[in-house]
Amino acid sequence: MGLSIGQVAERTGLSVHALRFYEREGLLADQVRRESNGRRVYSEDDVDWLAMCIKFRSSGMPLDTIRRYTELVRKGAGNERDRLELLRSHQEHLAAQIEELQECMRVITHKVSIYEEHVADGTASCLWTTPNEEPGKELSA
Repeated sequence: MGLSIGQVAERTGLSVHALRFYEREGLLADQVRRESNGRRVYSEDDVDWLAMCIKFRSSGMPLDTIRRYTELVRKGAGNERDRLELLRSHQEHLAAQIEELQECMRVITHKVSIYEEHVADGTASCLWTTPNEEPGKELSA
């Protein structure tokens, strides 16, 4: 027995509108089956595929790249190297983003420690002064 669009929306966290969009954009590996009355009927494989697509999107993978990956999967065996290249490229992009975020975290962590120290010592007021307020005082904010 298949799943209705509402059931799939509930299980994936996607809206019914988003599910229709994914189908319209060719982002599903298999054609969604339809009942005689035209209602969509999804399979467990569709739910699994959508879960993967959601992770791809959450990681910032562009829709065009997901579509390209989907097309390669639909074509079947013989293009595994192309799929690997596509996934590896996105993996490298994510690794660079993670490194940049880690650097941002280091800067923010450093600033938090400075603020914590000054707040605890009662010397935090100097952190919010502007150069114009106290001549010769360096801005520490």
